[in-house]
Amino acid sequence: MDELRGDQAVWVFDSETVRIRFETKGWFKSPLFKLLGSLELPVGAVREVDFRPGAGRKKGWILNLRLHDRMDPYAAVGAMLDDKYQPFRLTGPAKSELIAEYLADQLGFAAEQAALPDPRAVLDLVPSPPLHVLTSEGTARFDTDGLSLVWSGGYASGYKKKKQRREFDLAEITGVEWAPVDDWGWGFVRVVSGRWGRSADAKPRNDLNVLRAGAEGNEIHQAFLLAATVTAYLWAREDTDRRALDSAVMDTEETPPAGFDDPRWWKDTARNAVEALRGPRLTFNLPGRSGNASSEVGEDEPKDRREPVLEPAPDRKGEPVDTTWIFEQIERLGDLHAKGLLTDEEFGDKKAELLDRI
Repeated sequence: MDELRGDQAVWVFDSETVRIRFETKGWFKSPLFKLLGSLELPVGAVREVDFRPGAGRKKGWILNLRLHDRMDPYAAVGAMLDDKYQPFRLTGPAKSELIAEYLADQLGFAAEQAALPDPRAVLDLVPSPPLHVLTSEGTARFDTDGLSLVWSGGYASGYKKKKQRREFDLAEITGVEWAPVDDWGWGFVRVVSGRWGRSADAKPRNDLNVLRAGAEGNEIHQAFLLAATVTAYLWAREDTDRRALDSAVMDTEETPPAGFDDPRWWKDTARNAVEALRGPRLTFNLPGRSGNASSEVGEDEPKDRREPVLEPAPDRKGEPVDTTWIFEQIERLGDLHAKGLLTDEEFGDKKAELLDRI
């Protein structure tokens, strides 16, 4: 295993996984990293390795991992997140530049060779539910079924305290927005839901889809972590729904008989149809369905397994011709011709032959 120690974390690389152990000791360390503790990132999730020597503080190095689409929920909700809080970014001093560059090269090569991970692997990059968030305005609780916001804090508005809480099923959540601390010292997380719309003039203070977080302590980082976690579970759910839909579509598709796309299949079928009108007591099987081109159906064979039967002409010497039978056979010939199983010439010849019997 290769190990790289940086300012924010220690990265351990074993060709398949990058284990990130965040540094949490000291008052100056990131509150977000203290909340995360550690992560295990599959190498296949890495789209690009960006190593920049001499670009950091005091000519130190910077190493950034950019992940594939729908693999980085932190970037998805934290476009305005300060660089020093990016969980897949590592910086270090100039003296360890050669080690960092070596690991960056190894990571880049492994990422190119690795297959994309299962989309649900994104769940390993966020805390496991239930997740509780406490801010000056209230609390949020997220589990795999949904999210609840409760406004019970001292800084909740009278309007929100009157409403008390709002519940969201995971299935009705379409997105989560996060906003960092503004000039007034407030940030927030907003739940986007088709069921609970938002009025155009609703401010975060009175928006029932919003939980505000103050600048004190780690409130804003809790809100950010909540937004990233819900986003990851939304992605995983969408992937599950997509797979279920694809499976249902495949199950409902009809499977054509063997050789259905082969022109010889159609030629043999038409030939068998013509032959079926010539011999006594004839039946025929369509090629590719039951093996032989033609066979008789036994009395004990299930009816649902029998192929279409063309009845022979009644053999009644000295009796009037059964024109009903002839017209029935002409109708059957017409069906075969309409389906492309008989050519125009074959259809015309057999039709004329039948009409001659009248």
